Amino acid sequence: MGITVIGRRMQVSDSLREYVQDKIGASMKVMDISPLDAEVVVYREQNPSNPRPAVCEVTLRTKGHIIRVEESEEDLHTAIDVAAAKVVRQLRKYKTRVIDKKIRSNERAIGAEHAEAHPETNLDLDRLMDELSNDEIVRTKEIDLAPMTEEEALVEIDLLGHDFFAYIDRDSNRFCVLYRREGGGYGLLMQKED
Repeated sequence: MGITVIGRRMQVSDSLREYVQDKIGASMKVMDISPLDAEVVVYREQNPSNPRPAVCEVTLRTKGHIIRVEESEEDLHTAIDVAAAKVVRQLRKYKTRVIDKKIRSNERAIGAEHAEAHPETNLDLDRLMDELSNDEIVRTKEIDLAPMTEEEALVEIDLLGHDFFAYIDRDSNRFCVLYRREGGGYGLLMQKED
């Protein structure tokens, strides 16, 4: 578990660096996910009319997934505290949606093998698991468009906390954009077939 602290347009003091490492590190240890690395960017907005100029951005990387949290507050320490709390929530989502899903699918496979071998003790594992369970460009990012399914894209958009997510559909090999709808739910834009 590594934590990198970066100051954008500002120097990061040793005390602030230690504060970030303590707070974000404690949030990362709560879920005990390995490997897990974090990049924390702290800065102050220069706009004097902004009531919450202190910003803390946290980007977590683990096993092919990126989890991102951004929080603005009146001072940096408060922004870091709130971001640390959001990190715990996002890691909990990651753990329940990605890791636990893999465990459940393995249990289903084992259960299916058991059901074939012992039809008299056939359990409906699926049913049991369901019961438990502004006008200008201000930032440019390069992304890797990994082939994935629609379900995997839904997990990624939730983990990143973005309003949209671009990917290549694994089955049709078409470019897709998944987005959150204002009235709730998601929308999907797909590249037109030739």
